[in-house]
Amino acid sequence: MSTFADRLLHFLTSFPLPAALPEEVEAISPYQQPTPLALFTQFAQRYYADNRPRVALLGINPGRLGNGRTGVAFTDPVALAAWGIDNDLPRRREPSSEFVQEVVLAMGGPQAFYQDFFLGSLYPLVLLRHGLNYNFYDSPAVTAALWPAIQDSLRRQVAEVGVARHAAICLGRRNGKYFTQLNQELGLFDQIIVLDHPRYLMQYKRRALAENVARYVEVLDAVRPQAT
Repeated sequence: MSTFADRLLHFLTSFPLPAALPEEVEAISPYQQPTPLALFTQFAQRYYADNRPRVALLGINPGRLGNGRTGVAFTDPVALAAWGIDNDLPRRREPSSEFVQEVVLAMGGPQAFYQDFFLGSLYPLVLLRHGLNYNFYDSPAVTAALWPAIQDSLRRQVAEVGVARHAAICLGRRNGKYFTQLNQELGLFDQIIVLDHPRYLMQYKRRALAENVARYVEVLDAVRPQAT
């Protein structure tokens, strides 16, 4: 029987690159590159090698310095090493990863966290414009071009990977508009809970780090699969 790790790896490695995108935007799959694929495979086999249902925490699309390097959403090379996955990547910190690492530790560490939660993205490929990170909603033309693929991504994460359907967590207020619209169109989740994006919290609310981590823990504890 396939595990959550097996199904997630298949989804990510088989997700297709788009045709040419507007606004000089390009899509890159970390899972077609040897290093991020190898690191993510180790991570998945360590933390997702079972069939437990997991609540999805979904951002927009991956960035080039965290997920783009490590293959693991919201996890930079420093955090990945802290979770027991050795790597030789540059030890450059990514603010979103720093915040998520604090949340994971507050919830008992990676083993306890990842047995109930899955960190991912609405659209699983890195988007770049002129070499810089790009969000799928930064241009209406890009949003429209990618919308069918984003719908497909979300459908597959539910139907193929097997994320829990009683609730999903949306990372980012602006992202919440699009996640809510997707769920209205597709009817996949009973509820979408929108939280401030980790990067926003680290950039603008760092002084309130403890309070913001506590808010995440409160919300996540309330939707743990066994709590339903």
